[in-house]
Amino acid sequence: MQLTLYTDYGLRLLVYLAALPAGERANIDTVSETFNVSRNHINKVVHHMGRLGWINTRRGKGGGFSLDIDPTELNLADIVTALEPSMLAVDCYEPQCVLLPTCKLKGVLASAMNAFVEELRQYSLADVSNSPAELVRVLGLEEQAFVSPPN
Repeated sequence: MQLTLYTDYGLRLLVYLAALPAGERANIDTVSETFNVSRNHINKVVHHMGRLGWINTRRGKGGGFSLDIDPTELNLADIVTALEPSMLAVDCYEPQCVLLPTCKLKGVLASAMNAFVEELRQYSLADVSNSPAELVRVLGLEEQAFVSPPN
């Protein structure tokens, strides 16, 4: 199984936000440039995560976005299942497979997907972003200008 680019960008964005210095806010342009992903893609992911309550978004002067949930409280299974359009390994119905009535493969693949999700459930966002100094260096965060919240 390969995750969609949407989920990939969402995971990258959350790791990025978890590495931000406390009180700092990111912006679409900086994140887009950092990951070499279009502004439009990042904007869609940010908007979706804002609706999920994971990201705090603010428009205008002093705007930007930041993580709005403790990274220890957000497990990878919740992230992936919220962002992926389907957790089915194969779609037996569109078009409907002729083997469907007798197929044993669909059960094996469903079991594998369940094991995949359960493995992800063992890890939080904090677990995959727990080297903040290294992430700051790799992401170039020490040299980027951030949007600071107003006083």
